[in-house]
Amino acid sequence: MVVPRVVELREGEPDRIVLENARRKARAGLELWTAGRGRATHGVGREAAGSSAAGSGTARPSTLVLGVDTDVALDGRLLGKADDEAGARARLEALSGRTHEVLSGVCVIEGAEAGAGGGERTGVARTRVGFRRLDEREIGGYLASGEWRDRAGAYAIQGLGSTLVDTLQGDLSNVIGLPIALLLQLSPNLGASGSGARKP
Repeated sequence: MVVPRVVELREGEPDRIVLENARRKARAGLELWTAGRGRATHGVGREAAGSSAAGSGTARPSTLVLGVDTDVALDGRLLGKADDEAGARARLEALSGRTHEVLSGVCVIEGAEAGAGGGERTGVARTRVGFRRLDEREIGGYLASGEWRDRAGAYAIQGLGSTLVDTLQGDLSNVIGLPIALLLQLSPNLGASGSGARKP
């Protein structure tokens, strides 16, 4: 079950924006969970927050709610998703031959105390991605694939977008949209066998 869209922060420092949006998604997910309207809600990215837990009703110690917001930063501002092909082209042309940062804000709310606003841990993951110098044929071909739709920065590194990339410094999973290393730092029990928690 997908959490309804939240009102996202648009203005401010890129780190603050992705972190606050992740927090809003996680809290929206927790609200649905504690209202008893979801059993195994999941979702990551700008439009969703997730919850994974045993039982129903109020939050229990095994409850984990996750909110993640991932975006592409260039020259100190977030590019966001393109509304149309012209917007996607503008993003790819701006990224061509340059290095940008992929930022993911992560918010984890875990445990029974989460219902009272506690148990919340947050962090920001950063990965530097360098694009090759793209010519018109390459940009046109990528746009024609349609893969740019609903993608921050108008590309998906886990698909054809990998052909646009020249260098990567940091966590690949962050660029895909869920920084696993940061998630495990914030919620170490996810990596422990028999912990009772399940990955979102």
